[in-house]
Amino acid sequence: MQVKVPLTTTGYLPDVYSKHAEKSATRGGFPIISPPITISDLPAGTVSLALTFLDFDAVPVGGFVWIHWLAANIKPNGDRVEIPENASQSGQFNFSQGRNSNAGKLVNVTDPKIYQHYVGPQPPDQDHDYQLTVYALKKDLDLENGYWLNEFYQQIDSQVLDAVTVHVPGRV
Repeated sequence: MQVKVPLTTTGYLPDVYSKHAEKSATRGGFPIISPPITISDLPAGTVSLALTFLDFDAVPVGGFVWIHWLAANIKPNGDRVEIPENASQSGQFNFSQGRNSNAGKLVNVTDPKIYQHYVGPQPPDQDHDYQLTVYALKKDLDLENGYWLNEFYQQIDSQVLDAVTVHVPGRV
């Protein structure tokens, strides 16, 4: 399985998908335009795909892994999937989205357009290495919009055909 996300010529996630986005690409100060993702060479038997977009470099800053985006029940078209730019907010792409770290009680953002969709990188201290992991699954997951990461991990147990992690650098 191959996963591709656009990067700048200097190797970073483009500004429109991060804290450097123009105001028109933000909501409540949060960058909300999700990047396009191309997933190809799916393993035989793939019924659905899921993804996590996590920031493990947030642990020294905040004490936990920051969740930027969770998506599940992404339907493949043959052995390829093209998730378009802004799929998280546009509603033009049918999939279930989980809660990001803004939904937790420590941050407590109450706008579901922020906490239940993609929120781009906003590294506060230095460049961070974000991990986009795409899972090829044997079946759809029983997850509705607003699920939590732990629910996702419980459901993928024994359903993963393949998983690929792509490192996506985000600049401070």
